[in-house]
Amino acid sequence: MVSFESKPYSKRLLQLVSWSHWFTFFNIIAAILLSSIYILSESMPETLLGKTYLVTTWLSHMAFLTFMSFVLILFPITLLFPRTRFIRVVASIIFTAELLLLLLDAYIYTRLGYHLNISSSAPILELISNEIQQNSRAFWFVSLVLTMVILSFELITSNYAWKHLQELQKTIFARFIVIPLVAFFFLSHIVHIWADANLEYDVLRQDTVLPLSYPSTAKTLLTKYGMFDEVDYIARRTSPLAFTDSVPQYPIYQGQCPSDNALKQSVFMVISDQTLQVKQLDKIKHRIKQGKLSLDNHVDNALPKEAWFNLFYSLPSIYKKALTEQQAQPLLLQIMARKDLAKSFTVVGESSNEQPAKDMSLFTLTDKLFPEKTKLDDISSLIFADKLNSYAPGLHVFYFKGNNSYQFELFLDALISAQNKKQKKDILWISSIGNHTFDTSLSIKPALLVLPESKNRSIGKLTSHMDVQPTLIKRWLSCDIEAKSYSNGTDIKKLSNDRIIANTMDNGIVVFNKDKSMFVDQNGNFQSYSIQLTAPITAKPDFPLMIDGVHFIKQFSKQGNNVQ
Repeated sequence: MVSFESKPYSKRLLQLVSWSHWFTFFNIIAAILLSSIYILSESMPETLLGKTYLVTTWLSHMAFLTFMSFVLILFPITLLFPRTRFIRVVASIIFTAELLLLLLDAYIYTRLGYHLNISSSAPILELISNEIQQNSRAFWFVSLVLTMVILSFELITSNYAWKHLQELQKTIFARFIVIPLVAFFFLSHIVHIWADANLEYDVLRQDTVLPLSYPSTAKTLLTKYGMFDEVDYIARRTSPLAFTDSVPQYPIYQGQCPSDNALKQSVFMVISDQTLQVKQLDKIKHRIKQGKLSLDNHVDNALPKEAWFNLFYSLPSIYKKALTEQQAQPLLLQIMARKDLAKSFTVVGESSNEQPAKDMSLFTLTDKLFPEKTKLDDISSLIFADKLNSYAPGLHVFYFKGNNSYQFELFLDALISAQNKKQKKDILWISSIGNHTFDTSLSIKPALLVLPESKNRSIGKLTSHMDVQPTLIKRWLSCDIEAKSYSNGTDIKKLSNDRIIANTMDNGIVVFNKDKSMFVDQNGNFQSYSIQLTAPITAKPDFPLMIDGVHFIKQFSKQGNNVQ
């Protein structure tokens, strides 16, 4: 019997190449299965086209990457050293390393929102280092187990493919997988070219999901044949504030809320212009027994002059001018007026004897919404249970200006003590508002919502000031009005999926997702910030995230004019 090694070079090579094909085929299946982590970490596309593109690009791209490993690495080695044991061992090690690298990249992506890359090596290494320091034994145990499992899979697959090579060569099932994968590859690129030309949101937002993904675009191919206006394309793609949709008329309350019962519950908003610390909120939460909704990833990304608009109107700042011209009242205040509910606004840190400065953050918008304000130097007149429990049912805002953290915490202590004495406890909203510097607008700021009839829980999904009004309309006033008809926010208790939150600033937009925040100016310059690492990061321009942000900002402009 002639051994494999004694066969002529050509026959040995053909047999090894055939084995390599099948070995690569099995690794394609493994890579597709493992890469489902990327797909599951993102929200599903909304349109049929987006879903079709997701499936086709996922399957074909992972198959392509795995096959290129064979073409670029394994095949040249096979040509140089056609030795069966050597090639089988080397192939197993190569694909083991690649699958482990795929898992590492997936881990980085789910934590930081971007893939392994040299430019962002520092935050990636910091993340891994922190994980090792905090969970050293678990980290190394999981790493070892994964390595052994994948290596075992490779060795078993290698042995199976070699021993059953003749049987595999006679089978035809593989072509029913390979041919669709090839078709999916070309189809996904064609779909992306069309989507890129038309800035189709549901497709383009997937550009950064998979590693080493460089889908075909429209601007080169179509421009070459005079089918595409590249100048217009670049203007639309890099100018996120170029909105063309007209702002609809803000809805007028039509009596959709129940009116058969008198409301006895109030809402107390306790707000500071200083960023709240986690330790501060932890002390506060410790004193509250029931209904604590801890908003661990809360967003307040506006500068002071716009933050109050985001809070009361639940809309991005770009709509402020139009709604001011419409003289629109927030829907929440419209409903309150119809129900004869009280409203008050108390400013702590500003004497009533002082002439208020022209502070756009407060004395323009809130003067219109709350014509009568109480201005106090300190809270000495407020920290009595009888006083705090004597407020008529309604919305009562307490705004702490300047460096008033001590008075802020003392007031909250008094308010919580007063609440403990009430049979019907009130709803509390505790947060900071506005950003004194641009840098802080890219970070998250924890907040606390107390709904007395709810269970205590932490909410890890992104929340924002734009969610406050929809939550109060639903949970306080018991109104079933579609939030999208008057806001970009969501009832906080209904949050279930990851989402994008965005806002406009004077010269660009700020966009948040679960992993990072990003500022894009009107010239298309990007600045990214890692939420996990609380530090700036270097990453390539994330156009899909920008498109997500623009889509979020434009939601209200696409709504009808009436409350549904």
